[in-house]
Amino acid sequence: MGSEQTSQRCRLRSSPKAALTAARVTVTVQVEITMCEAQYRFPPLTLALLRLQNWLSPVFPTGAYSYSHGLEWAVEARDVHDRKSLVDWLEADLCYGSGRNEAIFFIEAWRCGIDDNSEGLAEIAELAAAFRGTSEFALEFSQQGEACLAMLRRVWPHRILDRLVDMLCERHLQPAPAVVLGASSATQGIPASVALPVFLQAYLANLVTAGVRLIPLGQTEGQLAIAELEEAVLATSAAAKQATIDDLGSAALMVDLASMFHETQYTRLFRS
Repeated sequence: MGSEQTSQRCRLRSSPKAALTAARVTVTVQVEITMCEAQYRFPPLTLALLRLQNWLSPVFPTGAYSYSHGLEWAVEARDVHDRKSLVDWLEADLCYGSGRNEAIFFIEAWRCGIDDNSEGLAEIAELAAAFRGTSEFALEFSQQGEACLAMLRRVWPHRILDRLVDMLCERHLQPAPAVVLGASSATQGIPASVALPVFLQAYLANLVTAGVRLIPLGQTEGQLAIAELEEAVLATSAAAKQATIDDLGSAALMVDLASMFHETQYTRLFRS
């Protein structure tokens, strides 16, 4: 009797109806997997924004945390000593100094990426490499740019980045982060109206973090400083979208001087 029940159960499990059900499940799973793979091959804007957020986060290995952009000397000279003076210093750099130029380099590189213009991108990269007021600024941007470009080519490869590397090698140049990230944002289909403000926000957030450590400030004060700089980020982004390379220039002389003095500063935590 027990053996007959076992036999019946076995026959039920191998019945045509059960086999058909299994086949339907298999087809459903295969369709879902195919749809996921299609979405990965053609990433929507949401996925592209996730990538941009990763590229600009502290976890992305460019070593940005080790640079203060001359802020370390400004703190020692007491030009920056609290949240208000930190915000004033960074706003001046963003609106009239290196930050403004980086915004223009970013938007120009983004345009080249949209047009698949490798030659134009190489020219922007060459101009960005030459547009450094001090040796420490050159070190700061070139090393971050090299690390950024190498990681992007390894994890998110694209032909325009490969061509950029070839042209940089021919001209013996090093890339700037703004150029690399501007072109990469374009290849992902991220609008400049989104990518540029996020890039500038990350640029400032890294320097605010340096200020929090150097002054020192509390974490809440640091976040308040970032919030107070939001309008400057949006204004600089809007101006850069209307600008060209003919509008490049700097009037933030104290930031350049701070970088020069930092080269011989006795005690240093940061590389610039």
